[in-house]
Amino acid sequence: MPFLAGKTALVTGATSGIGLAGARALAQDGAYVFLVGRSEDALEEAVAGIGAEQAGYIRADVTQQSDLDRVTSIIEATGRGLDIVFANAGIAEVAPLGEITREHFTTTFNTNVGGIIFTVQAALPLLNEGASVILCGSSGDVKANPGTSVYAASKTAIRSLARSWAAELVDRKIRVNVVAPGLTETPGLKRLFAGADDGLAALTAAMPMKRLARPEEVGSVVAFLASDGSTFITGSELYVDGGGSQF
Repeated sequence: MPFLAGKTALVTGATSGIGLAGARALAQDGAYVFLVGRSEDALEEAVAGIGAEQAGYIRADVTQQSDLDRVTSIIEATGRGLDIVFANAGIAEVAPLGEITREHFTTTFNTNVGGIIFTVQAALPLLNEGASVILCGSSGDVKANPGTSVYAASKTAIRSLARSWAAELVDRKIRVNVVAPGLTETPGLKRLFAGADDGLAALTAAMPMKRLARPEEVGSVVAFLASDGSTFITGSELYVDGGGSQF
């Protein structure tokens, strides 16, 4: 019997990279997964790759409250509660001190922090007892990289949210944890380092394992945190960064 058979999951930012890998891992372990993203074409492709019997999609932008309300209304109308929420949607942009604009700050925090706050809050009435909420953080919350101060601050905020929410929801037996990837082979990373291959190569060479993470390596940790194998883990942050934040 698959570990997550009979469970229902919601994954945001699910059209590519870590979000898609998490959705695939959850579906492979038996969960039915609602994929959320902004591109309908990409969502259709993602669901086709997983299989319509294990996944469906809802096009939505996590920075828009009306979209989040629609997501939860659609899920509620199916008669399903939620056993798993992987709040993954986020962005990464570089801006060194002296070049940080209010637009950069606002966009980063509205997406990375606000998107997670209001995704989880919208899903809260649907969460079943024993549900697992997984937030996507980053090893950047403890590892300094020039130009990423606003991004790192947003991911540090996510770590704090997980601690507080774990304490608030413990009486409902709902667990809240953070998966914190390091540099991962995703389309977003390629865009971030477009034209700066030497910089990415240098960061990769400095990592203890001398390579980037594969999205499925992060996805498998998401599935673990969603499973009964992690029922005594809450308020924690699990780094998936090849040791980069640890030594």
